Amino acid sequence: MGLRKFSPVTPGTRFKVISDFSEITTNKPEKSLLITKKKTGGRNDDGKMTMRYIGGGHKKQYRLIDFKRNKDGIPATVKTIEYDPNRSARIALLAYADGEKRYILAPQGLKVGQKVISGSGVSPDIGNALPLAEIPMGSVIHNIEMHPGKGASICRSAGSSAQLTARDGKYAVVKLPSGETRMILVTCKAVIGAVSNPEHNLIVHGKAGRKRWLGIRPRTRGVAMNPVDHPMGGGEGRASGGHPRSRKGIPAKGYKTRAPKKASSKYIIERRKK
Repeated sequence: MGLRKFSPVTPGTRFKVISDFSEITTNKPEKSLLITKKKTGGRNDDGKMTMRYIGGGHKKQYRLIDFKRNKDGIPATVKTIEYDPNRSARIALLAYADGEKRYILAPQGLKVGQKVISGSGVSPDIGNALPLAEIPMGSVIHNIEMHPGKGASICRSAGSSAQLTARDGKYAVVKLPSGETRMILVTCKAVIGAVSNPEHNLIVHGKAGRKRWLGIRPRTRGVAMNPVDHPMGGGEGRASGGHPRSRKGIPAKGYKTRAPKKASSKYIIERRKK
């Protein structure tokens, strides 16, 4: 894994920095694990625009990812490390001993030919999935479940990882990438290691067209709009816009939007750092 910097041959390559894709082993995905992905252009079934700044982009197929890791006790061999256009992390194709194939999020350091396994009683090696009750203290983990059997929902983006810091009864204490410390049931599964592609945050697109390939249209600043379009619009000359807020009028920069009586608040030991 590394970065590729370009010489300023054209204006678009002057600041361009992309991944060198050195860890990718094939450019042909597993056909049995692909499904079609329909573009909406930000429109709903009435044709009304409900999400702004979405449209165009390269055609994609969705890769079915195994977030549950529920094939317990059956060893699998890593066949390929692949690029996934639907996420920032790399994915790995596993071939199980019984013949089934599945995609998983590729952890950092996972190699082709390596064996991985999930379930209770397995060793805490890179890529193995096991309950939080059996993971050694201080371990770096990712792909963490919030509810047993539901599938992973925490630490799935490129380079992210959490740390198992303690266990107290039926709960494990996990320090999340945001800085939040919270309790999660020890019966929930997690995968050992950190998510692959840690340099993803250093990528520079270099030109506007590359954002269009990703399906992202130009975003208009609120202060450049009229008062009818945005709370920060209007004014004589180059007005700064007043208090920063969203188009719906919700204040930004410090305003708490979390519900004060949210049920999961009792599981949070320490809130995330600002």
